[in-house]
Amino acid sequence: MSRRALDVILRAAAVTPADVVLEIGAGIGTLTVELARTGAAVVAVEVDARFMPVLRAACAAYPRVRLVHADAMTLEPAALRPRPTAVVANLPYAIASPLLIRLLEARAADRYVVMVQDEVARRLVAAPGTPAYGLLTVAVGAHASAAIVARVPRTAFYPPPEVTSAVVRLDVPVVPPVPPELVGPLMEVARAAFGQRRKMLRSALQRLAPRVAGPEAAETLCRVAGIDPRERGERLSLAAFARLAAALRDRDGAPRP
Repeated sequence: MSRRALDVILRAAAVTPADVVLEIGAGIGTLTVELARTGAAVVAVEVDARFMPVLRAACAAYPRVRLVHADAMTLEPAALRPRPTAVVANLPYAIASPLLIRLLEARAADRYVVMVQDEVARRLVAAPGTPAYGLLTVAVGAHASAAIVARVPRTAFYPPPEVTSAVVRLDVPVVPPVPPELVGPLMEVARAAFGQRRKMLRSALQRLAPRVAGPEAAETLCRVAGIDPRERGERLSLAAFARLAAALRDRDGAPRP
């Protein structure tokens, strides 16, 4: 990773000695060492055992660095003590999307500064009605706000990857954008809506059968949520999806909190 790309990540993360930073995909420790130099405590996770001796050597001078040889997709964020305040990482691109959702659902940290594939970054920040807007946008938006900090060219890496990258910052508010009890039904209605992007909601929501059986039931669900049944899921805001989720929860008879 180039010095310029490192500086972009470090500025966006604004790490201080008071932070506990979770880094995933530490590799040979390039970013790990820079995070350690801020004085923060760093938990560096790496799945490839071949990198562990290199990491130990690189971080030997930094007693606040803890190295963890583990698969981030099976790591339990709740088991990390003290709880991380930030996730700062060049995420493995193959698992970046599901890993982000997993960490956000676990409320693993208060802020995230991560490098991901540019295509993923555009999906994270997409607005309703745009081609990049989809299930990932809604899934992440239920927990955090996202902004692209910078694009990173292929030449920032050696050897250069086949894709352009981007640095994204996600901030988790104290009050979640979507109440935790609605996240499950929200993802259900979002999967149904985006599973058939070009279909109107009165058709797409029938994928929720048997609870939403037929167009009449789908139309009723939409009208309870204050949404036109002829609308398409790709045009719904996060708030609209949350209203649909609440309507589905109430239809299922779940008690209100």
